[in-house]
Amino acid sequence: MNYFVTGTDTGVGKTLISCALLYAFAAHGKRVVGMKPVAAGCDDDDLNDDVKKLRSATNILASLGQINPYSFPYPVAPHIAAHNSGARINLERILESYRELAAQADVVIVEGAGGFQVPLNEAEDTTDLVIALEIPVIVVVGMRLGCLNHALLTVRAINDCGLKCAGWVANVVDAEMASLEENIQSLQQRINSPLLGIVPHQSSADARTISSQLNIDLLTEPI
Repeated sequence: MNYFVTGTDTGVGKTLISCALLYAFAAHGKRVVGMKPVAAGCDDDDLNDDVKKLRSATNILASLGQINPYSFPYPVAPHIAAHNSGARINLERILESYRELAAQADVVIVEGAGGFQVPLNEAEDTTDLVIALEIPVIVVVGMRLGCLNHALLTVRAINDCGLKCAGWVANVVDAEMASLEENIQSLQQRINSPLLGIVPHQSSADARTISSQLNIDLLTEPI
């Protein structure tokens, strides 16, 4: 019962939804852990804010290295961040950490960086990582102008590489988005996966509160 969370772009609420999913599964009595394989952008304590939030929503003991195998100081694309730090992202290292977490938890929520095909090194991207993980994908759609194309291209990319889109979440990032309901309906008509929830725009969103707005019963695997 593990899932990879991707987004239609950067800044669409992947961490918020990933944490909400963790809280939702935990409310069903599950041992849960969040994982951020690659994080770029750290605070003065050399910690990434997304990673801190995922750790807060985790209810098992897991090391920082397991939850976040790769962390880089500057908020740029993963392969560039790694190159600038004199490093190379190795998928096998990520898989090893994932297997360790999966052995300890009932649910692992793996949050990607940026969109679904972001490069990780000179030859591999996020798609290759998810194929290696062999887990279904949940798409966070940032509801704003242009989201229809971004969402449909993301779902098509997931399907084209033989992966399963387990569901999607409509996260309203633009409070003034025109024709919001019509856009959501258009996606429901075209995405052959369940809409897990609609998260309204909030100036200060709380993942624990949002967790009750996600219907994880719609995910195909039994809880």
